[in-house]
Amino acid sequence: MRQSLAMLAAVVQKEVRQTMRDRRMMALLVMAPLIQLIIFGFAVSFEVDEVPAVIVDLDQSHQSRTDLQRLLADRTLVAVAERPSVPEAERLLERGEAAVVIVVPRGFERDLARGRPATVQTIVDGGDPNRAGVATSAVTSYFAAESEARVRARVRRANARLPEVRTSSRVLFNPTLDTSVYMVPGVMAMLLLLITTIVSSMGLAREREVGTLEQILVTPVSSGVLIVGKMLPFAVVGLIDFGIALVVGSVVFDMPLRGSLTLLAVGTLFYLMTTLGVGLLIATLSRSQQQAFLGGFLFLLPAALLSGIMTPIRSMPEWLQPWTLINPLRHYQEILRGSLLRGASFEELHVQLITLAVMGALVLSFASFRFRRSLR
Repeated sequence: MRQSLAMLAAVVQKEVRQTMRDRRMMALLVMAPLIQLIIFGFAVSFEVDEVPAVIVDLDQSHQSRTDLQRLLADRTLVAVAERPSVPEAERLLERGEAAVVIVVPRGFERDLARGRPATVQTIVDGGDPNRAGVATSAVTSYFAAESEARVRARVRRANARLPEVRTSSRVLFNPTLDTSVYMVPGVMAMLLLLITTIVSSMGLAREREVGTLEQILVTPVSSGVLIVGKMLPFAVVGLIDFGIALVVGSVVFDMPLRGSLTLLAVGTLFYLMTTLGVGLLIATLSRSQQQAFLGGFLFLLPAALLSGIMTPIRSMPEWLQPWTLINPLRHYQEILRGSLLRGASFEELHVQLITLAVMGALVLSFASFRFRRSLR
């Protein structure tokens, strides 16, 4: 037992020294996650504001100008040009200089004064569905509210009462609806995957490439000790990066820390078992660092897309949703968001924790088996 521990300590010491000598590797392990977390936290946003709009006011009345000024007042839409006709305005859409055209028809003020319906047309660029939806919703919401106000005014003049339903809304967990509060936990999960999978696989592939592994084989170090010794430093670095990401997320992005840190630590350890196992498996299938990098990237991209970090899993095609269940990134981001944002307990997240534990044990066992065979 003592001999095995001494061998393990020697392998770990060798890995730490080798990693610290490589400045590029240290930057990739420590500085890159911090920089990427800050960039992603500020850059990734689902909020749409200041959508460029072209105004086509065919009525040129006091009522049309007043409504357009009120519509643009909250800066969701910003008028970048006015055109006398719809075809001229559509050309700006075609050139990408605007995202929406707002057309006020002739007779707009006259129809409203006579109690007749008037139609305001919006022409949107559907190339960006999110922005197009926000622009359409902004125009529709404004004129719906104006129509309701006119109906109420007429009812009051007739000394009648209009039945109404009032709504009262409460926003839990993210009262300001800040995108970064929602995105940062997901970005943390992606960065841990990047560090522990791609970097570990590249490190092992590099040793195979330069022949270091063959030199270790002539020593009395067993394959099990060798695997643990090589994976342990990356696991420690992953935990350190996780702690840094928690601090940065809390201080820079006001991310709440409502859940149990013990739960987060347990979930992170299970997640690291899986990601390190995948890195080890990729290393056994690679003969060079380039192959390891490409293999890690081929795993990272679908894992990120099928995790629910960027888009809800429920919005994916039904045939694709079951495949997300074998994605460790999905379960880990649910643990992070559930614990950090909602303060979820072990009981609420036990399914994700058990899934990660089983997944990590299976992947790491199979990768270790492949690694032992590759050493023979």
